[in-house]
Amino acid sequence: MEVLRPQLIRIGGRVYRKNPIQEQTYQHEDEDDDCYQGLVECAEESCEAYEVVQTPQGFRCTVKAPSLLYKHIVGKRGDTRKKLEVETKTSISIPKPGQEGEIVITGQHRSGVISARTRIDVLLLTFRRKQPFTHFLAFFLNEAEVQERFLKFQEEVLEKCSMDHGVDSTIFQNPKKLHLTIGMLVLLSEHEIQQTCEMLQQCKEEFIDDISGGKPLEVEMAGIEYMNDDPGMVDVLYAKVHMKDGSNRLQELVDRVLERFQASGLIVKEWNSVKLHATVMNTLFRKDPNAEGRYNLYTTDGKYIFKERESFDGRNILKLFENFCFGTLKLNSIHISQRFTVDSFGNYASCGQIDFS
Repeated sequence: MEVLRPQLIRIGGRVYRKNPIQEQTYQHEDEDDDCYQGLVECAEESCEAYEVVQTPQGFRCTVKAPSLLYKHIVGKRGDTRKKLEVETKTSISIPKPGQEGEIVITGQHRSGVISARTRIDVLLLTFRRKQPFTHFLAFFLNEAEVQERFLKFQEEVLEKCSMDHGVDSTIFQNPKKLHLTIGMLVLLSEHEIQQTCEMLQQCKEEFIDDISGGKPLEVEMAGIEYMNDDPGMVDVLYAKVHMKDGSNRLQELVDRVLERFQASGLIVKEWNSVKLHATVMNTLFRKDPNAEGRYNLYTTDGKYIFKERESFDGRNILKLFENFCFGTLKLNSIHISQRFTVDSFGNYASCGQIDFS
């Protein structure tokens, strides 16, 4: 990260800079202090997005946050909370570990309460981004016809290309887990899962029904492509998905869902558009059949995971199967899927869904 182009963090419609700090290795207990020192202070700036209540003793504001993140507001030996309280002239009450509740900020000056709230929000967002993704929004692509065609694709690839470097049976997707990802989520409490369900229902009522016409979207899963720029060293090979009628309705729908979830803060803004793809081969599966693409970045305590992977030569596969058809299917539901958890059918477990018809 360049000093003149620091990371930007969006909170409540405002944009804050996070000043860079020098880090050699990640030490979990000390990270709270580093992040606190890196915050751009905006203590005296009024923010209408926060609900600050006047009380007989002064002012009060509450922050809803999952208990897993409380420790980052407290800091090592309580240092982070003490700094916040001293510098903003407030008192900050945080529920005990394992207890769900609200962080309560009180102070004699409204500006101090707002300043403390802003800094807490930045800390929460910073450490939320270091949590591994727990769920994702997705269409399931595991209809019987598609699974059969996928197995046929795997069989033919192994028959014709098994001599190519890195190509073997271990790097193919589990056909029961074929899916189309809309966006990745970090949901750290039952409240956040419920919030996601409600947001998805709002999307259905406000624009999904209009785009889908209250009917399943008929799509074709055909053609293959690779993620990187060298077909001789491929890590992810995917099947393309498009509307059978040639329209742009699927892309419009997923982009608007992504935009709505990004605006709510439930999905971190990385892309402006969803790349419609269904992973069929991934080199991360080689050592871990349960690996899930590029999203295994952090452990639950915030430590970065580096996963070595052996790429495969995809040139012959791309040449021989460029237009392979995996079949047609009707997309009728968007699921809130839980990572690393499967249902009785071997598919990702669903915590909630909306149906088009």
